[in-house]
Amino acid sequence: MDIGAITSGLWSHGLIYIVPFLFVLTIIVFFHELGHFLIGRLCGIKALTFSVGFGPELIGFTDRQGTRWKLAAIPLGGYVKFLGDENAASVPDREGVSAMSEAERRHAFPAASVGRRAATVAAGPIANFILSIVIFAAVVFVSGRVVGDPVVSGVEPDSPAMAAGFEAGDRVLSADGEAIGYFSDLQRHVAAVGANPITFEVERGGRTVELTVTPRIEAREDEFGNSFTMPVVGLRADNANGGFRVEELGPVESLQYGVSQTWFVASQTVVFIGQVVTGRQSADQIGGPIRIAQVSSQVSTIGLGALLNLAALLSISIGILNLLPIPMLDGGHLLFYAFEAVRGRPLSERVQELGFKIGLALVTMLMIFAFWNDISGQV
Repeated sequence: MDIGAITSGLWSHGLIYIVPFLFVLTIIVFFHELGHFLIGRLCGIKALTFSVGFGPELIGFTDRQGTRWKLAAIPLGGYVKFLGDENAASVPDREGVSAMSEAERRHAFPAASVGRRAATVAAGPIANFILSIVIFAAVVFVSGRVVGDPVVSGVEPDSPAMAAGFEAGDRVLSADGEAIGYFSDLQRHVAAVGANPITFEVERGGRTVELTVTPRIEAREDEFGNSFTMPVVGLRADNANGGFRVEELGPVESLQYGVSQTWFVASQTVVFIGQVVTGRQSADQIGGPIRIAQVSSQVSTIGLGALLNLAALLSISIGILNLLPIPMLDGGHLLFYAFEAVRGRPLSERVQELGFKIGLALVTMLMIFAFWNDISGQV
């Protein structure tokens, strides 16, 4: 038995997962924290540390403003620690702030106005959304967009579309009053409504026909064998009828596409979270670092554009996750600031400390649940 060959094989297999995962995660974390950092500096708040990753520092440098930029050993997140923060979660160090000189206090995060603190905190998730817009726009600008006409080439047997009366050759004009220009618009609309009825306007033989279809939720597998559920109506399109082609977009059109795609993904993510909370969607689709690493590895085999699109999707998810009103997350801080703005004074230290403990427990449970989904999905 060649132990060296086995070890080398395992190491190579690990690299297949690790390298694309770190590439995607580092981009997302860096831009999220850069949002906090830039707006904080704009608001006159001093940043002590900008870290990509947690734990011991691997490499780093200190800039002219006194900020320590570093890459840490555990690449599962990052943080910006401002003057006056007790820890990486921006829990205020009230004793430390009270011991500061007046000149130092002017640049401490806890001493800044509620508006400046809120802007600094909100800038992280906003940076995630901006990053996704830029990625979507850049990829489609360079590679173009594959589009096809919304013409039905076939109807699946025993499908909701067949039951509703769809026929081959139908051209879909609108769905629930929303104009359909491409077959992808039709697919997006079906994905957005879930199992709710859709009213279609269809052109057939020179006349307009109205058809109502209720999508059916089905389990599917992607090309890598990953299972997922999605709403389907049973309509097919092919090149002969749909005229599939690559459409080149200019800078403005690409940016518009980036905004549209980001809004669509963000809205669907929020809907999904709501459906998980209400029990209408299974929570087993929530994944953690292991699943992200696996998907990153799989997508990287398609090409750089696909990997960047995955980074955009994950950036949106991270932005939304951080806006959840859970203490320890950005949304929790913003919730505290909202109370402070309404009351005219911060919540008591006892209430905030209790909130941070509850938030830590919730985030920890979410991480454990995501890891459990990852592990159980590998069995």
